[in-house]
Parts: sequence; structure tokens; C-alpha cells
Amino acid sequence: MNLSDLTEINLNEENRTISPENLTGEKGKAAMSSSDLGPSRKGNGSIKLPKGKTVTIADIQNSGEIRHIWMTIADATPEGSFVLRDVVLRMYWDGDDKPAVEVPIGDFFCNGFGERCEINSALITVNPTGGFNSYFPMPFRKSAKITITNEHPGDIDGFFYGIDYVIKDVPENSAYFHAIWNRQQYTEKQKDFVVLPEIKGPGHFVGVYFEVCALQRYWWGEGEFKFYIDGDTKYPTVTSTGTEDYFGGAWAFHQRDAKGKTYAKTFQRPFMGYPFMSKIDHTRDEFNNGELMPLHAFGNDALPMHGLYRFHLLDPIRFKHNLKVTVQQIGNNDLQLFERSDDVAAVAYWYSMQKGNNLSSIAPQYQRIPR
Repeated sequence: MNLSDLTEINLNEENRTISPENLTGEKGKAAMSSSDLGPSRKGNGSIKLPKGKTVTIADIQNSGEIRHIWMTIADATPEGSFVLRDVVLRMYWDGDDKPAVEVPIGDFFCNGFGERCEINSALITVNPTGGFNSYFPMPFRKSAKITITNEHPGDIDGFFYGIDYVIKDVPENSAYFHAIWNRQQYTEKQKDFVVLPEIKGPGHFVGVYFEVCALQRYWWGEGEFKFYIDGDTKYPTVTSTGTEDYFGGAWAFHQRDAKGKTYAKTFQRPFMGYPFMSKIDHTRDEFNNGELMPLHAFGNDALPMHGLYRFHLLDPIRFKHNLKVTVQQIGNNDLQLFERSDDVAAVAYWYSMQKGNNLSSIAPQYQRIPR
């Protein structure tokens, strides 16, 4: 949708919203639930996610396009701290049994490491406190299904959501939205981390959320992003000069404070950003195990964590037949470059004429726990 579309009357689209107040999105059936305030007075704002269960939150039988998704969920329960990594978001288009989207809910919304982080970009926004928003357009011709799987150690009492979509005819050249998450807990030196395994086209790559938990000293971001397009083998067609360069920064994001101390400056822009940098573990800030004993974990013992995003909204990476995306793990100790091994994860976002994908399923919960 363009801004100019706001000046034109469109009688070919019908708006719908799926939420706990209207589970099917049926016309004229929202805001009907009762509460202590009486009939139709805000009675059903959330659902429960039982431990180990998958809940279908949208099952649309029509043609149309999802325009906006809003969700919020607690980032911890008494049973554990990593809800945002334990809960998996999946999306299916036009009856395909393979998900086109399969990503931990936090990571999908650029909240990695199981921690909350405000995001201010063109396609993903996360607002106080933990309001997840996606503006990726997601067309479908026959049906759309969205599921939430709770792989957390305990039940989750409150999951809130709203899925805004339109019923309309979808052009034949409209591609399906895809997103996957991949992690390598110890990257291999001199072997690029795979952001996106080879996928089939035609389509276009539209973004990445990139997570680095540094396992070695010094600057971690000399590696180049590489896009192997339509038959590229040994060498890619499109690349960057370094990791911070790919995300629109320069010189390791370094700034100096009034005392001359160097630090990495976080930032957020519509298409690229470095919103998250932390060496603090917040998982025990309000933790209570119910026993009269001191905690064995505390906030100053976390490894350095870095989260970055780039959305190719104005410069999509086009491919006709296939695409593979990787990034080098190379550091700089101010004297020389060196090969690194870090804990790296990424969410890749793209559009393709393929409904589902044939990539490997997401890693099990125990392999997704943040370091």
C-alpha cells in the first residue's frame, strides 16, 4: 500500500480482525464478550497457552492479505525465564502442510536472547511494554493459518493478539511471506554462518534480524554478508564490506563519551538498526525460587549480546531460481583481523512463489535456550 492509496476509495477490500474477542474474524461479531461491567464490556482479551500444546489463533478460509499483527506475552513465568524463545510462531499459506514461517516469537519481532527490546523500524515495531507489531504484508489465495506452540516448561496464562487482514482478490504474481530462524551455538572458524540455506525462486529477500553472543574478546563484526544468487557457487554476487556496514553503520558503531571512554552506540532507523547491546543478565531481576537462600546468578555475569536488523524494503535482493545467504565470523583486535567462533542466530525474511518451505524444522527448545 502506498500513501497515494489513501486518497482512493477502494470497494474491493473488506476489513477483518481476529482476536480473543472474535476468534474467527466474522463480520459484526467483535466485542461481544461480557465482563463484570456487563454485556459486551471487554470480557475476553487473551487466551491461555497450555504447556506443550499448539493453539491455532487464525484459520482464515478466503483470499486476502494480513496487513498487521499485534501480540504480547509475558517474557517469564515461575517455571522459566525464556518465554520469548520457548514459544514458536508458525504460519501456513493456502493449505500447505509445511510452515512458511517458523520462528521463536521474540526473535520474529527482533527481540532476541529471550529479552525485551523496543524496536522502531518500518516493518517491525515493539512498543512499551512488549507490544509486538508486524507490518509485513502477507497475501494468501485460499487460506491462512497461524499457530502458537508453547514449549515453555509451564503454562502461559495470558497471550494477547490481534490479526488485522483484508478479504480481497490476490493477483497471480503475489508472493508468499516466509521467515525462519537459525542458530549455531559455536560457529566454525573460517566457515560462514548460514543466515538462509538455499531456497528456490522466484522471489526476493527482504530482511534479517541478526544476533551475536560474543564468545571471544574484541570486535566481532568484520564479517561480510554474502548473497549467492541464481547459481552462484564459490563466490557471491552481492556482498557487504563488513557486518556493521551491512546494518548501515561504520567503524564498529564506536562513540566516545565525555571522559574519552569508547563504547558501541545503539541506534534505530526505519530500515536498519542496532537496537540491542547488553552485558547484563536480567533473568534474575525479580526471580524468587521460594527458598530462603541467596541467588546463584546475578546481573553482571552475562556474555556480550548484540541484536541488529536490516530490512530491504527499498532494495530487495531479487532471485529467479535460488538464493543462499551467509555471513563470515571475522574479528579485529586493533592489530589484525582474526577468525572467530561465536554463538550466532538469525531470522531471515523473504517472499517466494513457494507456499511452504523445504528447510529443516526449527531446533528443539533445549537447543534454543539463550546462552
